[in-house]
Amino acid sequence: MAATTDAALAFIAAAAIAWLLVPYAERLAFRVGAIDYPKERSLHDKPMPRLSGLAILVAVEAAGWIWLPGDGQSRAILIGGLAIAAVGVLDDIYDLPALPKLIGQIAASLIPVLAGVRVENLTLPFLGGFELHGWGYPLTVLGIVAVVNVINFLDGVDGLAAGVCVIAAVTLATIALSLERNEAGVLAALTAGAALGFLRHGFPPASSFMGDTGSNLLGYLLATASVQGALKTNAVIALAFPLIVLAVPILDTGFVVAKRLKYRQPIYQADSWHFHHRMANKGFSQRRTVAYLYAWTIVMSMLALALRFVPYSDNHGHFDALWTAVMLVLIVAALAYSVYLVYVLEILKLRRGRINPETGEFEALELDVEPPSPKPPAGSGKGH
Repeated sequence: MAATTDAALAFIAAAAIAWLLVPYAERLAFRVGAIDYPKERSLHDKPMPRLSGLAILVAVEAAGWIWLPGDGQSRAILIGGLAIAAVGVLDDIYDLPALPKLIGQIAASLIPVLAGVRVENLTLPFLGGFELHGWGYPLTVLGIVAVVNVINFLDGVDGLAAGVCVIAAVTLATIALSLERNEAGVLAALTAGAALGFLRHGFPPASSFMGDTGSNLLGYLLATASVQGALKTNAVIALAFPLIVLAVPILDTGFVVAKRLKYRQPIYQADSWHFHHRMANKGFSQRRTVAYLYAWTIVMSMLALALRFVPYSDNHGHFDALWTAVMLVLIVAALAYSVYLVYVLEILKLRRGRINPETGEFEALELDVEPPSPKPPAGSGKGH
């Protein structure tokens, strides 16, 4: 009960601090030149300040030093947060090349990993548990950097990344507290609060962007909360929790990277192939875009919560028929909604099969990733 109270207080404090500080971060952005000017692939049509992630940083640090325990791992997470936000600040002001950004993200991620915030063993269905030994260090760093970048990639329309982070962090906090991973629960709760406080200013039409300062930090916090919360337990489905909760940004990044590889473009090169660009090309407003993607995130988060709380199994291989049926219905519903959105976004298109005139054989149907139109309508967002 005390941990839940701490999580609630940290959430409220972080939300209030971020909400109050965003206007000051906007002024600072104009002073130092951290401005996002409209470009060909942009979804905004006027210069926007992009340092509001500093408000999120102050909110996280203030709430974290008060409500997180004063142990070495919590301190390392907060110090690593400062480091990864600093990388974002430099990028927001100077537009860093991809390699320095990646090196900075790795360096910041090493801070908590070296302090013990790492996955040391995994339990997989049908395979059981096994120790990672020294592999835990690079795999955890890789995981943190990956989440940082999937959130960064998602940040391309007003309020999208921040709102998805609010939903994901609240879900992770609920799961962590239920597993008695109290530090992770508080960390996820204050992450949700800080993102929500920014969202008051970042929801369309936004007054500013959180920039890489904010997206780097939120991705980092979600990753470390996942490690401390679900991934440090011996639950068989522990790995599934963060993957399901973060399914939307992971899928967005996966499709974009696949597209860039297909057309032999650098995976770090910005383009207009993200989910939000596709929705803009179909005439969706910013609010309709974020509503669809928020709803998708909520559906996946509800599935993760169901996996945690629906008593379909006794964890010893015995399944309750009724609750297992309920879980199957929920899984099918989540998959159906996901397929529907993939269809709406026209992410995959089915090429018709045809007869090869030379061989007389019928060629198999092929899924193709269809590119959007080159110039989306004006809106907002940075994205990558």
